[in-house]
Amino acid sequence: MTQTLPTDQDPGAAASHHHGQRFGYGRFLLRMMRMATDGSPLFYAWMIALTAIWLVGVHTWGLQVRDGMAMTHMSDHVSWGLYIANFTFMVGVAAGAVMMVIPAYLYHDREMHDLVIIGEIVAIAAIFMCLGFVTVDLGRPDRFWHMMPFFGKFNWPGSMLTWDVLVLNGYLLINLHVVGYLLYKRFLGEKPSQKWYVPFVYLSIIWAVSIHTVTAFLYCGLGGRPFWNTALLAPRFLASAFVSGPAFIIVLLLIARRFAGVTFGNGPIKTLSSIMRVTILISLVMVASEVFTHFYAGGSHSASSRYLFFGLHGKTALVPWTWTSIGTTIVAAILLFRPKVHEHAPTLVIACVLAFIGLWIEKGMGLIVPAFIPSTLHEVVEYVPSEAEWRITASIWAFGLMILTLGLKVALPIFSGRETIQSR
Repeated sequence: MTQTLPTDQDPGAAASHHHGQRFGYGRFLLRMMRMATDGSPLFYAWMIALTAIWLVGVHTWGLQVRDGMAMTHMSDHVSWGLYIANFTFMVGVAAGAVMMVIPAYLYHDREMHDLVIIGEIVAIAAIFMCLGFVTVDLGRPDRFWHMMPFFGKFNWPGSMLTWDVLVLNGYLLINLHVVGYLLYKRFLGEKPSQKWYVPFVYLSIIWAVSIHTVTAFLYCGLGGRPFWNTALLAPRFLASAFVSGPAFIIVLLLIARRFAGVTFGNGPIKTLSSIMRVTILISLVMVASEVFTHFYAGGSHSASSRYLFFGLHGKTALVPWTWTSIGTTIVAAILLFRPKVHEHAPTLVIACVLAFIGLWIEKGMGLIVPAFIPSTLHEVVEYVPSEAEWRITASIWAFGLMILTLGLKVALPIFSGRETIQSR
């Protein structure tokens, strides 16, 4: 019989303080490594598939490092493409994971409190993916040292890019601390000390908002790209993040319920779907406001929007992407307003997948690429990702899913009480 995830106030079978002292972090990590690599045939098949995709992408990236960025379809005209598009979207997923934390700690939602660790692990995997996309976009990874304090010229606080580096890495460290501490204490059967994690949980809420806000400021602060020069960019980022993050987590919760042997009520899924109902409408309203401003006012600065929605001078590479995004997002919004949609898993999964795809396009190809078309010299040079870019992008997604899988493989047995210091 499966068990529900206990709360911090109900640590389950408690080990003695003496045993906890003897079982150090080193032995705990070794135990976690054994747990992470021991599973069913389905688990091994999943991990082998992800590893194969990852290795193909690593090989392609090696060729890119050797031969240069000429392997991509980026150019002097469109210098940011698929890599930065995915980076922008994954920052939103990482920020959106805080939607598990806010109801649990600010509004004392007991059912959500049980599952908040899943949101934290999603944020960790998403940030690792963000770092991966930035690395492959650099062309030469050794250039990272230019942004390291004391080694390179960090250029802080003047550069928005350095702010982005700080908030992303800070968010990663905060979530690693919270997840690691809660898992360790739960494994020992000891009650976590609130002073060692609650302040960091509240800090993660503020930090989650900051990572996407700073990323938006990085774009809208570039005066030479009128498509990004809007005060709505940061609110749009946050609204879409609070759709894509919960959408991903809802599907993850349903998978955990089906395959991980963890049972929980519909409360968390109901809360997350209710959040999506509101934020997806806000996101659509903001997009509509941007469209009205660009097309009604007109002028040369609306050229990027015209290219995005209808094409420009016969160039229409992004038009199918754009209308697919709008269509999937609208359909997702309609499905989410079905009465008691949280109780109808197939409909909810379809809505979450459609919303995720629609916002992946909007925050990715629909946001990054149009800012470069037409160029500052009014040239229309289109961009379509190369096969190499798709391979590398798929490998980073596979790497992120491996981190997520291994994290959940360790966390769920510990939080369900099936794996403790006394279980073996």
